[in-house]
Amino acid sequence: MLLANLPATRHYYHAFLETSIQIHMQSPEGSVDWLFPHGMTIEKLINDILMVFFFFTVGLEIKREVAHGELSSVKKALLPVIAAFGGVIMPAVFYTLVNRGTIAASGWGIPTATDIAFAVCILSVLGDRVPVSLKVFLTALAIADDLIAILVVALFYGGQINLTLLGMSVMVIFVAWLLKDLGQKHIWVYLMLAVVVWVLFYYSGIHATMSGVVMAFIIPSKARYERPYVLHKIKFFTQKLMAFDQIDDETMFPNGPQRHFLRRIHKTAYGSLDMSYRVEHALSPWVNFVIMPIFALANAGVEIPDLSYFNIFNTAGVTGGVGLGIFLGLVLGKPLGITLFSFAAIKSRLCEMPEKAGWAMFFAVACLGGIGFTMSIFVDTLSFQDAAAIEEMRNAGKIAILVGSLAAGALGSFLITLFSKSPRSGE
Repeated sequence: MLLANLPATRHYYHAFLETSIQIHMQSPEGSVDWLFPHGMTIEKLINDILMVFFFFTVGLEIKREVAHGELSSVKKALLPVIAAFGGVIMPAVFYTLVNRGTIAASGWGIPTATDIAFAVCILSVLGDRVPVSLKVFLTALAIADDLIAILVVALFYGGQINLTLLGMSVMVIFVAWLLKDLGQKHIWVYLMLAVVVWVLFYYSGIHATMSGVVMAFIIPSKARYERPYVLHKIKFFTQKLMAFDQIDDETMFPNGPQRHFLRRIHKTAYGSLDMSYRVEHALSPWVNFVIMPIFALANAGVEIPDLSYFNIFNTAGVTGGVGLGIFLGLVLGKPLGITLFSFAAIKSRLCEMPEKAGWAMFFAVACLGGIGFTMSIFVDTLSFQDAAAIEEMRNAGKIAILVGSLAAGALGSFLITLFSKSPRSGE
């Protein structure tokens, strides 16, 4: 925000983000003149290409939780999924009530997402004040929430659909799925197909970042070596390693034969990890510490002509009720939706209350669901396509996201601290 508003940096900040990036191809006769990608700028490069890796890791995380984690069974997944739907529907209702019938109505998806990183971070800082069962619940809810947010972006925030290109992308995805079933375990094959899917999505009208989610679900989750083989081989190579161990302190460790067996142990251990896990483990630091800060740097640079921009309760300006709708959606809609839908599911005996948790603490934790930073800003960049004051509305939305997320985090932290000291908080 400082870069976007200080006189010394404002011009350079916006000029850099608006710099065009093109691959220009032309035949010697000049008959073919092809630009790729069309309309690409540094800002779009960040939002349409770098964010593919973010959605790819989100997809891998969702797939892992569905296969082995907190969403792996109906009993485990039902309450977080129901709560996640409540946490999407209620914020959208709050936003729509404020902006119905206006050009701002299309921004209803902005306050529907929970930022799992910030929410879990606050829970970690609060320590044992929150029951472990509620920490697990919020994590599972945020993952389910991400999946719903991905569907919202794919269904409601793409462009005009080109059915031919969409059909071609489906064929490429089918080929990738077939290769997975046939046992293909070379990552470069899936990377090549992922690039093709991205290009087809980019020009078909579906947001290109969705290609990352699709390919995440295709990456093989089966390890090269099975458990008995891994345990047997590691035990065998460890025995060989020990057999060449020398008591003499002057002997180099590892010596030649030991290096050989250490390499074999490493190869066996590496083969016990499936490709999905290896790729997620390799990408996570880059996504968390490089791509996400770059995304925030490029998209949170809101131009603030005057301090009235921070008055999110003002609905009379050119941005209408964008700020108020987002703020109410995050701070009120999220916790109410999560709590009310969960209450209905538990009282109808469809689900069970998380262990050692009461409704007061449950609501306090649900308030943290209103932290919508990353996904909310991403949806904001896709909203208000047909609005005349599109940049002003998006800027107002980003400020409301920052203020609303901060308020939701502060409210949730305060209530958790308050209820954790109360002897009746479990009731």
